[in-house]
Amino acid sequence: MPFDHNDHYHRLLLRQVPRNCGAALDVGCGTGRFARRLAHLGIEVDAIDPSEEVIAEALALSGRIAGDRSPRFQHANITEVELPKAHYDFISCLASIHHMPFDTVAALRDALAPGGVLVILGCYPEKTRLDWAWSLAAVPVNAVARLTVALKDRRRPAAAATGREQVNAPVSQPTVPLLQIRREAAVLLPGCSIRRLLFWRYLLVFRNSG
Repeated sequence: MPFDHNDHYHRLLLRQVPRNCGAALDVGCGTGRFARRLAHLGIEVDAIDPSEEVIAEALALSGRIAGDRSPRFQHANITEVELPKAHYDFISCLASIHHMPFDTVAALRDALAPGGVLVILGCYPEKTRLDWAWSLAAVPVNAVARLTVALKDRRRPAAAATGREQVNAPVSQPTVPLLQIRREAAVLLPGCSIRRLLFWRYLLVFRNSG
């Protein structure tokens, strides 16, 4: 599929990065596209993923980055990693939180420095009429977006496609309804905001005011 829903929201997520951000953590980084975008902003980025294959691909793709701008990729399960307390100015989870217990966000919350921001681009299953209405609205837009990206790819010179990423992160279907996510987030991440996005996603933003 040429149109990547997670990549589509990169700019939205980058707008949540706090000023003077020095350290960031990307959870479930996959092949590292978002982690590299953070690193290009001059941020020191730790990037974690439980798939050894995608971490190897991330390292290979990032090997072309000069200097200290490459993220530090680590093959690890975030639920088994002891994160430094109050360390990160920005933590991101792109379509990865549903691969783990939702209460993992408590450890991410505790790893935020004062003023730090946690953003979750999450997935949820359709359970309510409102869920299905949003899904139906996304279908035609998704089809147009996929066609547009496919046409652009076809027009690119052949040499431009040689560096395309070939390895994809493992995918699992979300099981926790959005209503339950809202309830659990209200307890674990008090004051956070959650809003639906068009392409079967939601955006959670939590700011550590401590």
